[in-house]
Amino acid sequence: MSTTITVQPADLPLACLYRWERERPDAIYLSQPMGGGQVLDITWAQAASQVRCMASWLKAQGWPAGSRVAIIGQNSAHWILADLAIVMAGYVSVPIYPTFNGEALSYILLHSESKALFIGKMDDTRNLDVGIPPGLPLIALPLAPGMHAHQWQELVRAATPMAASPQPPGGQTSTIIYTSGTTGKPKGVVHTFDSMAWGVSCATRRVPMHSGDRYISYLPLAHVAERMLIEQASLRYGGRIFFAESLDTFVQDLQRARPTIFFSVPRLWVKFQHGVQSKLPEHKLRVLLRIPLLGNVVRRKILKGLGLDQCRLAAGGAAPMPADVLQWYRALGLDLIEVYGMTENSGVSHSTLPGSRQTGSVGLPYDGIESRIAPDTGEIQMRCPALMKGYYRNPELTAEALTEDGWLRTGDKGQIDARGYLSITGRVKDLFKTSKGKYIAPAPIEDRLVAHDAIEACAVTGANFPQPFAIVMLSPEALQQSHSAEGRAALEAQLSKHLASVNQQLEPHEKLDFLAASTIPWTAENGLVTPTLKVKRSSIDAAYGAHFTSWSAERQAVCWADGPA
Repeated sequence: MSTTITVQPADLPLACLYRWERERPDAIYLSQPMGGGQVLDITWAQAASQVRCMASWLKAQGWPAGSRVAIIGQNSAHWILADLAIVMAGYVSVPIYPTFNGEALSYILLHSESKALFIGKMDDTRNLDVGIPPGLPLIALPLAPGMHAHQWQELVRAATPMAASPQPPGGQTSTIIYTSGTTGKPKGVVHTFDSMAWGVSCATRRVPMHSGDRYISYLPLAHVAERMLIEQASLRYGGRIFFAESLDTFVQDLQRARPTIFFSVPRLWVKFQHGVQSKLPEHKLRVLLRIPLLGNVVRRKILKGLGLDQCRLAAGGAAPMPADVLQWYRALGLDLIEVYGMTENSGVSHSTLPGSRQTGSVGLPYDGIESRIAPDTGEIQMRCPALMKGYYRNPELTAEALTEDGWLRTGDKGQIDARGYLSITGRVKDLFKTSKGKYIAPAPIEDRLVAHDAIEACAVTGANFPQPFAIVMLSPEALQQSHSAEGRAALEAQLSKHLASVNQQLEPHEKLDFLAASTIPWTAENGLVTPTLKVKRSSIDAAYGAHFTSWSAERQAVCWADGPA
C-alpha cells in the first residue's frame, strides 16, 4: 500500500478553522437561507466566534472528555457550527438523520450514551416527542421548531469565547456515524480525526479543490459523503457552502449557489434529466447538440437552468449510476464522474477519472488504497488509513466487517479487470434464487428499468418464484397521470413496452415476469428508502409481499400496487 499520503496536524478540521479565522476572517464561509428570501451570510471570523462560545458552554457542563453529543436536523450553517463546537469542547459528535423514526432515534441516543442533543430544522417533530429520553439536555439551533430547549443564540450571546485553540490528537475519536440501517439496527461507525482527514487528502489528489470553490449542502449531513465533501473538504480548502432551503426551492437554491463541485445521488440525477426531457424531448435535444455553435448554446442554457453552468466537476454515488445517465450529462459538457465508498471507509474507495467517458465501472482506487475480490464470494474488499476503528460497542459486528489484517468486507460483489477498473455487480446479500434454481442480481436490471421517465425508483425481487419481477415507484408526473382511468391505461401501455425492451436485453432466467407500479411514494419517513434514497429491499418485500402471488397469477405485464399489503 502506498505511504505517500500522510496527515499533518494542520490538515485536521479545527486547525483548518483556526487558519481561515486568522487568514480570511472576512470571507464568507456559510450562506444560510432564513425564509422569506432572506439569507444569512456567516464569515470565517463569525463562525469561529460562535464555535468558540458554544464550545465554552459545552465544556462548562463538566462532562468527561470524549463524551458523546448528538445532532439532529436538516442541513444548516449552525449544524456545522455545532459539530465543530462539540469537538472543540473535547467531545465526540453523533450526527442523526432527521428522518429516523422515534425508535431509531431513541436507540442511537441511548446506545451512544449522548449527554445532550442539538436540534435543527425539522419538517416533522413527532419522532422527537417519542425518541428523546426524558431529561436529556436539548439545544435548539436557529430554524429549529419551537420547543422547551436552550437556544443557540442565547447561549452564544452569554458565553465567554474559548480563548485557547485546542487541537485533539489525530488518533482520537472525532465522530460516531450511525448507518442508515438498510438492514437491522443502525450501527455506529467510529472515525478518528486522522481517518477522515486522510480520506479528504486522498480524494482531493484526484479532484483538487481550492478556496474559490462553492458547494451546496442538501443531502443529509449525517451521511458520510455530505460530511466529507461539504464539511471536511470546505474546512480544508476554505470553500464557501450554500445551503438549500427545501426540496421545493432546490432548483432556485442551485441557481443561487452555482456550485463548482456538486455531488448527488443517482435518483436525483435521473430526476433532473427527466425534468429537462419533459421540456425538450430527447430526439430533438440530440439533433440540436449536433449543430455547430447552436449545440454549445443549448448546452450552456440547460446547465444554467440547472444551476450547474459553473460546475467544473460533478459526481454521482451512494447507488449505481445508470450508464446512459452518465453519458447524457457528459454530452451536455458536464464532467460527471462516478464515486464509490461507504461510511466504514470515510466514503473514499474508487472513482472514475475526471474527463473520463467511461461507463460500466466505478473506476480506479484512489492513491493509497488497496482493493481485491474475495475468491470464494466475489466480495469487494479494500483497506486504507481512512477505515473506521470499528462499530461502537459492537465487537462482534466489527470482527465480521474487518479482517484480522485490516481489510474491509464491503458487502458488495464486483469484478476487477486487467486495467484495475472495478465494476460492481450487486450486493452479496441481494442475490436471490428463483424457484428454477437460478440466481438473480437485481442491480443491473434495475439500472435498465429506471431509464424510463415514468419510473423514479424500483426493486427487482421474486425469490422462490419462477421468474423475477419488479416493483416500481412512479415519478410525480406519472403518479398524477395514474389518477384517471385514461391516464392509467396510457401508462400501462408505456410500461409494457418498456418491460418488453428491457427483457430483450436480459438472459432467459433474468426476464421479468411483470412490473407492479406503486402509487405510494417511497420515502425515508415510511421506511421504504434510506435517508439517501437507497431502496430498502427487505422493507419493500415486507410491504408488498402479500401481493406477490396474486400479481403473478394475473399474468399481466403491468399490475397496480395502490398501497402496501
